[in-house]
Amino acid sequence: MAIVDELKRLSCAEEFFARLEVAYQPEVLAPARLHILRRMGQTLAGTTLEGLAEDQVEARCRAALAQAYADFAASSPLEQRVFKVHRDARRALLFKGPRRR
Repeated sequence: MAIVDELKRLSCAEEFFARLEVAYQPEVLAPARLHILRRMGQTLAGTTLEGLAEDQVEARCRAALAQAYADFAASSPLEQRVFKVHRDARRALLFKGPRRR
């Protein structure tokens, strides 16, 4: 799985999009870059890549990145709640209600 090793060495979101040849709009990517990569990782973590040909692994990585990008192009990081801090904030509001001043 050379593609997975190659992706592990990338240092920014734009490099993932370039390497996997996924089109993006900078104004969509900028506020959600970490969220998109996290979602991609979550998707791939639930996917079996072992035993697949290299081109199949690359296609799955590309599809995971494209889907993650589409999720955040259609909504905000807060709505998607990829990170624990966002999920916890929602739970706090559901159980405690809004803060009173």
